[in-house]
Amino acid sequence: MSTLALDFGTSNSAAAILEDGQIRRLPIEDGSDTLPTAVFFPSDKSEMRVGLAAAMALLQGEEGRYMRALKSVLGSGLFHESRMIGGKRRTLANVVTEFLALVKSRAEAQSGHSFSAILSGRPVHFHPDPARDAKAEADLTACYKAAGFAQVDYLFEPEAAALAAHQGREGLGLIVDIGGGTSDYSVFASEGGKMKILASHGIRLGGTDFDHSVSMAHAMPWLGRGSSLHREMGAGEVPMPNHLYVDLSTWARIPFLYTPETRNEVAQMLRLAIKPRLLRRLAHVLKAELGHDIAFAVERAKINANAGREGAKVDLSRVEAGLAVPITPESLEKSLRKYRSPLREAASLCCEKAGIAPEAITEVVLVGGSSLMALVGQEAQALCPNATLRASEPFTAVVDGLALATA
Repeated sequence: MSTLALDFGTSNSAAAILEDGQIRRLPIEDGSDTLPTAVFFPSDKSEMRVGLAAAMALLQGEEGRYMRALKSVLGSGLFHESRMIGGKRRTLANVVTEFLALVKSRAEAQSGHSFSAILSGRPVHFHPDPARDAKAEADLTACYKAAGFAQVDYLFEPEAAALAAHQGREGLGLIVDIGGGTSDYSVFASEGGKMKILASHGIRLGGTDFDHSVSMAHAMPWLGRGSSLHREMGAGEVPMPNHLYVDLSTWARIPFLYTPETRNEVAQMLRLAIKPRLLRRLAHVLKAELGHDIAFAVERAKINANAGREGAKVDLSRVEAGLAVPITPESLEKSLRKYRSPLREAASLCCEKAGIAPEAITEVVLVGGSSLMALVGQEAQALCPNATLRASEPFTAVVDGLALATA
């Protein structure tokens, strides 16, 4: 036993092995098959925390740096920029390596095996640009090797999910894998117990994009987005710059807003604000480093509104006592509507590449945490009207397939 199957995800990760022909998921998070892909570096330079422990440190107000969605910066210059994180100069490549090394150690402890090789899932495209896509895979490979894996191989995530989903079924299937950072698709044919991938396709759109849009529509206006500033010279007004809100509602960019330069920029804008109360909230968020608290509140509200729960709200009480913003299925739909067309077009293109008419698909299999969003299933069903819609272990289908592929 030397190969570990690992689904290193933007939001969650999972590990598994194939043991005596059976999939064995490894609880790399206590009592759970999945580990949130998040880290926390305490300011006192103590040991890095990962997963739920990282989130708890943040939510309990411990001093330190919380980071999530690191996979989304693979292939970018930001991945190799050095900065102070947890009292030490680190690059994001260093952070990912530390995370992967810890996952390796936990997997070995749980399985009783030592792993020299890894079969990792990867999106069909990290980036649409081929050069950046190749750079992202090279970045991840370097991190795996630095974490202690001598051999690194990859399998497209939707193809891994198809391996797990097709068993005991016949016909034409479409995998719709909506993760934290990408949406990936595979068309496959199952016949006589064998599965063949006909085509795969993917786009750079996922759950973190959903969170971003929900935050921009529901939370950021209460911090000044869409408001105005007095002109510094002369009469009249100018719109509040949008770039701070874009970064504050983007999981991977939140930690990089907490700089003296950004705080000074907001202080200057506060002096000119038409609605200073809103800008004071923004200044407080940056000073108290509450960006991830807002992101978690938005994510919870998105899930509640998607489930149709009455009274769903974005809880901003950490920003200001009593502040909560209502969110309804209708307002959620409005903020996410622009993603319907790209999701359907990507699935349609995958069918076209496979030479299969969408009407011939007999089963659509939903994979990935963000596939639980209502618009995903609705668009898939509209494209493939004759298909049965099935949610197949949304958080573990990929790692199950990866484990099967190690045989």
